Amino acid sequence: MARRSTWIAVALAIAVLAIVIAVIASAWSGLGDTGMSAGGWAALVLGVVVTLALGIGLMALVFISNRRGFDEPGGSGC
Repeated sequence: MARRSTWIAVALAIAVLAIVIAVIASAWSGLGDTGMSAGGWAALVLGVVVTLALGIGLMALVFISNRRGFDEPGGSGC
């Protein structure tokens, strides 16, 4: 029974993804020929760089914390 519900969930996820892609494609084609100013491009690049830096920094902290043992449970002796 669990295997059947897994397949139903996968099929439902694929169907939802297909609908979302169709809606995005329709909206994108309805925009027409629009441009973006230099300020818009600068904001886009800055947003991507800051997002990547934040993600890389947080992942580095996770690895450092794991390697140095900060993730281990504390001892009972205080």
